[in-house]
Amino acid sequence: MRWRYFIILQAIILLIAAGLVYKHQDKAKLIKTPPIELAKWYKPDNKRQVWLHNMFKLRREMQAVEFYAQQQDAEHLQVWTEQLTEHYLKIADMVPAWQKKLSINTMEELKFASEQQDFSSVLVQHKTLQKSCDSCHDDYQAITALTYRTPDFSNIQITPELSFVEHMDMLTRQVNQIKISAQDGNKSLALSSLADLNDEMATLGETCVDCHKKDRKPYPSEMMKQTLSSLKTSIESGTAKQQGRDLGTLAVLACARCHGTHRIAYGAKKHLVKEVSFSNLIKH
Repeated sequence: MRWRYFIILQAIILLIAAGLVYKHQDKAKLIKTPPIELAKWYKPDNKRQVWLHNMFKLRREMQAVEFYAQQQDAEHLQVWTEQLTEHYLKIADMVPAWQKKLSINTMEELKFASEQQDFSSVLVQHKTLQKSCDSCHDDYQAITALTYRTPDFSNIQITPELSFVEHMDMLTRQVNQIKISAQDGNKSLALSSLADLNDEMATLGETCVDCHKKDRKPYPSEMMKQTLSSLKTSIESGTAKQQGRDLGTLAVLACARCHGTHRIAYGAKKHLVKEVSFSNLIKH
């Protein structure tokens, strides 16, 4: 009798949990996060992007195997199948937790078909293996890229007293102060805010090149400098329309383009790597 009550209680708890999940389905999304040991195959934990290089090899080898099977070129098919097998099995060596996700039997059957020069069977097994790869990519590819290939700005310091994030907030406030002061007819404050913005953009540029070592595009660029100069002129003697046009152009050139590359991805990464406590889950 006690067991009956226990089972009924468990069923009620499950129904309540399911109801809560359903009720909040528009407010929460479930994602699969990669095993933490994957980090050691990415920078900065590793000197090279080892995991990425292995994935690139697999993609190239999958294409080669399919191509030579279609061409019925046994010699080249055998060579590329050996490489594919090696790098496919390497996944489990690097991330043991993903051993169970590998289609080992399919890989073995593809290899055997290649050795037997059974080209049609190779193509069948290749298609099955591709579906397995696609399934894993659907679950993890985008999340892994966000986690390990997105820059982390949280530890960057502009000065010992000023963090990168605080500096970006300062730039935003300066841009807005220019707009507010110009709109309200306070030219002196608008111009002083513009001068501060000019200086802080130059400071930001010195930080950007720390990461952009190979592609050292100057920041602010010549086009940004020209826009800053045009904005200064429009504040001094131009119309509100000219001021708005110049400030809008500057915002696109100096802010929006970099934000489109870095800010969105960095914001998503912060949510992914943030530790979530049980109390936060309950609160959510």
